[in-house]
Order: sequence, then C-alpha cells, then structure tokens
Amino acid sequence: MRLFLDFEKPIAELESRIEDLRRLDGNKTDNGLNISEEVSRLQKKADKLLKETYKKLSPWQKVQVARHPDRPHFEDIEKYLLEDFMPLAGDRGFAEDHAIVGGLAKFRGTSVMVISHEKGRETEERLKHNFGMARPEGYRKAQRLMDMADRFKLPVLSFVDTPGAYPGVGAEQRGQAEAIARSIEKCLSIKVPFISTIVGEGGSGGAIALAASNVVLMLEHSVYSVISPEGCASILWRSSDYAKQAAEALKMTSEDLLELKVIDEIITEPVGGAHRDKAKTLQDLGNVIEKSLKSLVNYDGQQLKSHRREKFLKMGRDFN
Repeated sequence: MRLFLDFEKPIAELESRIEDLRRLDGNKTDNGLNISEEVSRLQKKADKLLKETYKKLSPWQKVQVARHPDRPHFEDIEKYLLEDFMPLAGDRGFAEDHAIVGGLAKFRGTSVMVISHEKGRETEERLKHNFGMARPEGYRKAQRLMDMADRFKLPVLSFVDTPGAYPGVGAEQRGQAEAIARSIEKCLSIKVPFISTIVGEGGSGGAIALAASNVVLMLEHSVYSVISPEGCASILWRSSDYAKQAAEALKMTSEDLLELKVIDEIITEPVGGAHRDKAKTLQDLGNVIEKSLKSLVNYDGQQLKSHRREKFLKMGRDFN
C-alpha cells in the first residue's frame, strides 16, 4: 500500500477513488457509469495533479520526500546496481555498526568498494540500523573499507542517507567527533576514484564523512545540509515549529546545492519521487556513476587525491 505525504492528500483521494472503481465487477455501475472510462478520466487527472505538485515543491516538501520510507535503500541499490556483493563487517576495534553497510561488489563489470548508510524500513529493521545514524564504530568501519579499497586500487562508491551521526552519550564517549573527522580525512586522502550519491537525507558531518569525494551526485528530491531544519529552527527560533522557514534558509535542495557548486550533478527522479519507480531511478543513477567513473580512470592516484582536495578548498574560497 502506497504511503502518501501530507501535501499529496488530493492525489491520494483520487488514487483511492481509482482503486475503488477497479474493484467493481462489470463495465457499468448501477447508475450507468462506465467504469473503464471513469478510471481513465480520473487517472489522467491524478497524473496531471501529481506532475503539477512535484513541479513546484517547496524546500520543506522536498525534505518530506527525502525522508519517505519507501525511497531507495541499500537493498535496492544492491539489487539494481551491484553484483556479487560481499559484506564486510566491524571496525576491528569495538563493534559492528549496522547504520553503515559496506563491502566488495561489482558495478557493471568493475570491482568496487561500496559504503552506504542504511535506515531500515520496518520498525525492527529501523531499530537494528539505528535509523541510519552511525556511531563511531560505523565511521571507523568506513575508514577501514576505504583503506582496503586504496590498497587494492578499487574505486569507492558511497551512498548517503542519514539524518546525522548518532548523538548518544555512548557515541560521544567513544569519540564520535574524532571518528567523523578521521573519516573525512580518509575520504580526502585515498588515491582511487571516489563517487558519492545523496539518495535521501544528507545530514551534517554524518553525511560528509562518506561524501568528501571526487564526484558528488544527488537525487533530485534528496536534501543535503549541515543540520536538519528542525535542529536549525530549535537553535535560531527556539522552536521546531519554524522548520519550514529553516528549510528555506538552509539552501538544502539539490537545485540550490548545484548552484552553489557543492554537488556536481542532479539525477532526475520519476514524477512523484524515486519511491514511485526505484528501478528507473537507480538505472539512471547507475548511468551517471558509470560515466563519472570513466572520466576519473584517466587520473593517477595523486591527481585524484589533489582533485578532491582542491574541490573542497575551492568551495571555501568561493563562499568567502
């Protein structure tokens, strides 16, 4: 059963009416209404409304779409983009963190190292994956996998979908800030092609710890920001009720970030969001990743490292 967001209520009502009509037997109702014709009419109306709605989404509405539980998860990425995925677990120091998954795989014939956030879908899965909020051991696992990729000259593909790093007491005691900083440092120091994609939420240092890459891609309705709108509103206005205003001010949408040159390319989503057609979304994403990989193989290790470093230093210079 499809989950509709608050602003999609008129669309939900139309699609519910369509489903009710399709359940009726025969071609006509008691009042003489032709069911197939009515379904076709309502479907066209629903499609038009969906297209119009998604053409003018506000930043806050994009935040809602980015958080949709049916957006592509790592299991979808594995299904549509990867072959022979072999998960690698643990940070070799404290524990396994299920908020970040990673391992070896083949992407369209090329051996790669894959690192991805995972939020989980059902309640039990979400608890297991801690809603995609990694602890220090998750970031240290990511560092270990990046080291392995560097050693064996494997390109790194990362997929980001997190509200942010886990802010719990235990995580802070085990060095959360240090683990994130080391992960960013590792991203910037490896000498292999590195491509990251924001597939849902890209929240704070918890996101950039896996996204300080040569090429940063972003799905059209994903968001990427230093803090969540609710967190920003709580700090600036002392109330999360101002989350909509914060979403506007943060410039967190893909269009804003492409204009600011924080990201390199936007992958267009199907009308209604990636969750309506995950196969097409990930096929299109795969095509862009493949193109980006081909453009990076011409550089040697030192050039890749320097390119990545200069890319992020240039952002700081441009913003001043």
